[in-house]
Amino acid sequence: MDSIRSSLQGSVYDEPALTRDVLSDLDVLDRLVEPAGKDVVDIGCGGGALVRALAERGARMTGVEISEEQLAPAVSGDDGRGARYVIGTAQRLPLADAAVDAVVFMRTLHHVPPAELLDALREARRVVRSDGVVYVAEPLAQGDYFELTRLVEDEVSVRAAAQAALERAPDAGLERARTFDYDVRLCLADLAALRARIVSVDPARAPWFDARETELADAFSRLGETGGRPGERCFLQPMRADVLRPV
Repeated sequence: MDSIRSSLQGSVYDEPALTRDVLSDLDVLDRLVEPAGKDVVDIGCGGGALVRALAERGARMTGVEISEEQLAPAVSGDDGRGARYVIGTAQRLPLADAAVDAVVFMRTLHHVPPAELLDALREARRVVRSDGVVYVAEPLAQGDYFELTRLVEDEVSVRAAAQAALERAPDAGLERARTFDYDVRLCLADLAALRARIVSVDPARAPWFDARETELADAFSRLGETGGRPGERCFLQPMRADVLRPV
């Protein structure tokens, strides 16, 4: 953990290193946000894994998803942790003004329509307290894992739009207080595990995956590196975490 602590000491706009620290999303969020004892909302909470992990660290959690269907896995998996789950969008959060200490977009900001990205950041500013933070962790359009997944859906433009919106954060009443780049190592048992991961984000991707399964199988075996179990492949996903504070 000392290496994590020292790696997070750099300035906001350090020159990119040839290699970045390999960390988990949770490690970086935990260090930059320190969620224990805080009211935190996870925008686009999916199956609720992050909600559960932060609740275990002592945060008072709210998870937001766009529909009852999308929210159902998180609710069923809560297992008495006491998190709150609500239906809403990043652009229209069902939360009161200044309701939380931290708003978290974990790999979700680029899923907001590009024309509405600033609306999402304005909503985050509305619901966060004056001494709180908006935390955005976004995958970059780089690396072997991106080359693999872009065969199903090429997200170059939407990821670029998310970064452009972050550059305009002052227009939403926020300022970039900290930016930190890191790599996440993703290990997948087989092609079926890749399909499950991709489709879980957007079920509409299933037919696209199936139509290109042969090409994906070739890329899966060619990119990344051999994992520790038979058939497993491991990939690096470059990430950028931003801590935004109310102006």
